[in-house]
Amino acid sequence: MIEYIRGSIADLSPTLAVLDANGVGYGLNITLNTFSAIQGLPGDVKLYVYESIREDAYVLWGFATKVERELFVLLTSVSGVGGQSARVILSSTTPAELCDAISRGDERLLKTAKGIGGKTAQRIIVELRDKIVALGLDAQAGSPSSQPMTALNKEVQDEAVAALTMLGFSPAPSQKAVVGILRAEPDANVERVIKLALKML
Repeated sequence: MIEYIRGSIADLSPTLAVLDANGVGYGLNITLNTFSAIQGLPGDVKLYVYESIREDAYVLWGFATKVERELFVLLTSVSGVGGQSARVILSSTTPAELCDAISRGDERLLKTAKGIGGKTAQRIIVELRDKIVALGLDAQAGSPSSQPMTALNKEVQDEAVAALTMLGFSPAPSQKAVVGILRAEPDANVERVIKLALKML
């Protein structure tokens, strides 16, 4: 079992981090919160790991905090919520916002994630409400600080559209949403653009 990987960032996008640890490149699927937390950090980066092992794939998921990893594990324990859907939920909200939404029974927020309907949102709330309290996640959940990007609009646009496509959204609607957001907020960074787009798509 891999608990965490520490290494230098060889490649980074809003959905994937490649860490070079002693000459081995580990590709880890990440959330937008983790992308924001590690982007631009000097030196080595430490990501907590969750291993998803299936007959047809061996997938590594990386998280900037143990709390986010625990929430990912809890979300994927709910019937109807896979890794991709859990990543979209955790990219749309901070861990603190997610814990709050589950505690308050806020179906609306959960249903903004692609692939999460009313019944699945209800299951998430019913099955996880007591668990996040028992594990103390509601008190621990924190929001990683957001780091603004200094990229040009075109670079932000391309990266945001690529990330949304990786998250399962069609390129054309993604492009339209991203362009609209950048027109309204020309200085928005990739993280903000993607979060706003996730609420629109």
